Amino acid sequence: MLPADTPLYSHPLPQIEQWLKNQGCEQDETQLHCWHIQRSSWEAELWLDTEQITVRYSQSRENTQDIQRSFKYSLSREDIEEAVFAGP
Repeated sequence: MLPADTPLYSHPLPQIEQWLKNQGCEQDETQLHCWHIQRSSWEAELWLDTEQITVRYSQSRENTQDIQRSFKYSLSREDIEEAVFAGP
C-alpha cells in the first residue's frame, strides 16, 4: 500500500477497497460503491463517488439527525481516515 500521506486518488481501487476492509467496513453486495461500518456509538454508510467519498453517519439516539460529509480524493488517506473513522 502507498504511504498514508499519499492523496487517495493515487491509490488503485483494490487498495482503497482493502483499506476500507481493514477499517472494518463491509461492501454492499448489490451496490459495490457503497460500504457500511458500525461502531459502538455510531454507524455510517460510505459511497465511493466519482470525485469524493461521501459519508452519512446514522445516529442511534432519538431526535438526532443524520450527518453527511464529503471528502475529496485529493486529501491523503491518513487525513480521510482520521476524519471519517473518528465518527460524527
